Amino acid sequence: MRLKDLACGVELQLCESLLTHSCTLSLPWSSSLTPLLCSFGAAEAEAAVRKGAHETRPSSGADMSDGASQEAAAAPSGGGGGGSPTRRAPRPSVGNRVTVVLGAQWGDEGKGKVVDLLAQDADMVCRCQGGNNAGHTVVVDSVEYDFHLLPSGIINPKVTAFIGNGVVIHLPGLFEEAEKNERKGKGLKEWEKRLIISDRAHIVFDFHQAVDGVQEQQRQEQAGKNLGTTKKGIGPVYSAKAARSGLRICDLLADFSQFSERYKVLAQQYKAMYPTLEIDIEGELVKLKDYVERIKPMVRDGVHYMYEALHGPPKKILVEGANAALLDIDFGTYPFVTSSNCTVGGVCTGLGMPPQNVGEVYGVVKAYTTRVGIGAFPSEQNNEVGVLLQTRGKEVGVTTGRKRRCGWLDLVLIKYAHMINGFTALALTKLDILDVFTEIKVGVAYKVNNQTIPHFPANQEVLQRVEVQYETLPGWNSDTSAA
Repeated sequence: MRLKDLACGVELQLCESLLTHSCTLSLPWSSSLTPLLCSFGAAEAEAAVRKGAHETRPSSGADMSDGASQEAAAAPSGGGGGGSPTRRAPRPSVGNRVTVVLGAQWGDEGKGKVVDLLAQDADMVCRCQGGNNAGHTVVVDSVEYDFHLLPSGIINPKVTAFIGNGVVIHLPGLFEEAEKNERKGKGLKEWEKRLIISDRAHIVFDFHQAVDGVQEQQRQEQAGKNLGTTKKGIGPVYSAKAARSGLRICDLLADFSQFSERYKVLAQQYKAMYPTLEIDIEGELVKLKDYVERIKPMVRDGVHYMYEALHGPPKKILVEGANAALLDIDFGTYPFVTSSNCTVGGVCTGLGMPPQNVGEVYGVVKAYTTRVGIGAFPSEQNNEVGVLLQTRGKEVGVTTGRKRRCGWLDLVLIKYAHMINGFTALALTKLDILDVFTEIKVGVAYKVNNQTIPHFPANQEVLQRVEVQYETLPGWNSDTSAA
């Protein structure tokens, strides 16, 4: 039996089960559900399911989605009376689908390079979460550009860059980053005309960054270790967002006097929590007011803008994930994580779009594993292997300048990231760094207390005790850098 026939059978069983059981439902909404299901007879269900099973999902591939989504077929009309099936309205078109690029490890996998390749054919490149704690390096015409807050796809002069509501924005950092890269080459020509910012994005203030540093110092003093944050204010601003005391771009552009009052209240709250904190409230407000006219032309209602992009003319839309799966606030190695959802769910919440518009999801995987800062790292190599990986791979953080910890490729970790994100393809990077190794190890399983476990542990203490089971493969001992 072919796989698609098996899938068709399973879907048909599900449909028939719904038809059978919907008529006996006693839930409050069953009366409205039953006519819908029962009007779609078994023969029509089978025909529609079989048709659906033979239709292929529009593939975005390297060209991404460009509005190729198909309308679902309407059920056949069956006449007017005697219990015949009624005409079923066709399902509306899904619209353009976005192609998503996500990190599958702890970041620094080379997402910027993958995004740069895909952005050459894109109309729009989006950021959906994080802030200027991310770091992507892109080299164009021998010029190296460093991006932290701007979508790195903006390097393509034909691309419109969109910063979604899930991103937190430090305005001085945004303009400093753009102007610094603009001085390097022609890649950011007229960037201000090609950048769109969601009005619902939260603002990172200078005092958020100061608070970040104070919190790290307190953790070090109280617990003997900190989280190793970038001190860019990301955690404090997401905390304020969750506490409903944050301020957004739309607040800055509305009534500045009301914005100023709310800013002062927020600043005083932080000063009460951290007495050593110094905030020049009036001076900061003057700076923020200066940004109003600069950013106003860039700001849109993000939800409406994204909807128009998805349901307007065909467009190739790329979403550039920041950080990576193992740094996700929910699924990462908590608490040594970032403060946003950098897995696929963050695309929908961070851009204001439905999951049906998610097309290809590309996971970027380094051929070995690296991590910046502290936290569990099962396959880490605190030996000459780790040193060689670090030096050959030039593993230094773009944002922090810290050396990255290095270890072997961990497939348990990659499988876990795939469970969450449903990658449709993987992009393997930096394979040439392994050229000089006579033997290459790959982590394939975890053991705890001498027992193989089928999952990736949530608890840090358990993860610290994991014994990685490796497969040893022969090295290729040849130069693959030009491959």
